[in-house]
Amino acid sequence: MSQGQPRRPEGDAALQQQDRPIKYGDVFDVSGDLAAQPVAPRDAALLQSAEDTVQGLGQTQKGGPAAVMQSAATLNARAGHVGRAQLSGPVADAGVAVTETEFPSHRVVTESVAGQVVGRFVAPPPVAAKEPSGALEQDAVTIGRALEAAAAAGAGGKVVDQSDAAAVQAAEMRATGKNLTVPGGVAAAAQAAADQNERIMREEDKVKLRDVLSDARSKLPADKGATREDAERVVSAEIRNKLNMATTPGGVADAVTTAARLNQERP
Repeated sequence: MSQGQPRRPEGDAALQQQDRPIKYGDVFDVSGDLAAQPVAPRDAALLQSAEDTVQGLGQTQKGGPAAVMQSAATLNARAGHVGRAQLSGPVADAGVAVTETEFPSHRVVTESVAGQVVGRFVAPPPVAAKEPSGALEQDAVTIGRALEAAAAAGAGGKVVDQSDAAAVQAAEMRATGKNLTVPGGVAAAAQAAADQNERIMREEDKVKLRDVLSDARSKLPADKGATREDAERVVSAEIRNKLNMATTPGGVADAVTTAARLNQERP
C-alpha cells in the first residue's frame, strides 16, 4: 500500500499549462515555500540519483516522484520558467532524501524534497542469500517453475498488465541469459496479453496470469535455478511499472523471490 504518491490533478492538466511554471504544490501534497516553488531540473536529477543509490534500479521509476519531477522540470525549462541547470532554493538549502525502513516482511521507502515527504511506498524485502550465490544443484527451483507457481497461486486469476509483462520479460531474460524477448516465448505471450487486456472492456474476457504462465517451462528455450540476482532483477522490473511500486502478492516477482530463497536455504 502506497502513501504520499504524486498528485495527478485534472488528468495531469497542471503539466499542460505553459503560461505559468509547474510548482511543487501542483504535483505533490506539500506546503510552505516548497509548494510555491517551480520544479527545477537539478531538483529532479538529485532525487533520481538518490532513488538509484538506495534502490539500485538503474533508471527512473515509472510514475515515481523523480519521474514526475523530471516531467515537470522539463516543461518548466522548455517554457523558460526555469533554467536548464537550475536548482531551487529549498532543495539547495535542505536537499533531497530517499530512505528505507526494513521490517520482517517488507521495506518502506520514503522520498523527501526539502524535508517534506513526496512519496512513500511498500517494497518487498531484499532477497536474503548465502554467499556465494552462483551454482545451484540440479534439483533447484528454476525460474520456469517459479512462473508456473505464480500461475497456480492466488495471483493466477489476476488480469495480466504491463507490470506483469515486464516481470515475465525480466524472468525470461535471466533464465535464458539473453537480453532479448524470445519469439513465441512466455514473455512475448505476457506482453501480448497485457496489450490485449488494455483494449478489452469486460473483466471476465481479459487474459489472466494462469493463461500465460501455466506452461511457462515449455515456452522457455532455457531454464535455470533462481538466484538472488534473478529475483532482484524481476522485482525491479515489476515495481517500475506499478504506480504503487509494490509487487503483486503471489505474483511473478514474489514467486521468483520465493524460489531464490528456497534455493539459498538448501543445505
